[in-house]
Amino acid sequence: MTTEGALSPAAEAFLTYARVEKGLAALSLSAYSLDLKDFHRFCEARKETGVPGEETVRQYLDSLPARGLSSRSIARRLSTLRSFYRFLLSENRIGEDPTALLQSPRQWQNLPKFLNLQQVEDLLAAPDTSTPTGCRDRAMLEVLYACGLRVSELCTLKVTDLNLQLGFLRVTGKRNKQRLVPLGSKARECVEAYQTSARSAILKSKSSAYLFVTQRGGAMTRQGFWKLLGGHGRNAGIFHRLTPHVVRHSFATHLLDRGADLRSVQSMLGHADIATTQIYTHVLRSRLRTVVDKHHPRS
Repeated sequence: MTTEGALSPAAEAFLTYARVEKGLAALSLSAYSLDLKDFHRFCEARKETGVPGEETVRQYLDSLPARGLSSRSIARRLSTLRSFYRFLLSENRIGEDPTALLQSPRQWQNLPKFLNLQQVEDLLAAPDTSTPTGCRDRAMLEVLYACGLRVSELCTLKVTDLNLQLGFLRVTGKRNKQRLVPLGSKARECVEAYQTSARSAILKSKSSAYLFVTQRGGAMTRQGFWKLLGGHGRNAGIFHRLTPHVVRHSFATHLLDRGADLRSVQSMLGHADIATTQIYTHVLRSRLRTVVDKHHPRS
């Protein structure tokens, strides 16, 4: 196959398995597809036939730093190839896994960027709630910060996922796993105000199952929300790398800073593994430093 952006038959079979058997989300499937297409182009350029072996995989990974990919991106490519070859091994398409002995590149653990409380207040106050779209934007920002959602989870919320009376959201996360997340009083007020008049004003005569909608009647897209978040951030004086994930990090950081335990934060963030949530222990460490400085007799 020489078509630009094509996939090998083995890769196509793997993606079908990931979608049907493992139930991976569309974003995960897209990432797998992009990684495997890139690997396939590399193999085609070297006129590789059959399923590439360990030497080809090593050469591919060795070529990535020269293309400017970070250690984190390279580790993701290797993770994709590991999943791909494990599938082939389970299907008896290969006799051994060429990625079994390969090590991921060493990565520096970057602390998550987050907003301070004043920045959050300024951001939430940025939308003009006298307009229907401003009312919607304020509600989206409040829910994002109140619940620590991923942007894809926020944009795919449906009206039926919301229980204002009990103050909970039903959130569908990665691999279609659902969780219940409490909705704070401020966020509830903003969502209720949005639903009362702004949502119907945006939809006009259209109907939609999604909670946060556009004038076309569809759900707010991830790209659309990134754009409006950046605009409101600039209005609030926040110019540097404001993303939905920064707001999610702020949610987790502020919870821990106020005394929440790591397991509760893990549950609300929808992390399958507590190790993922442990990146936020920088907050716990800084609080320990404050406690020691304040209470230890020889601090």
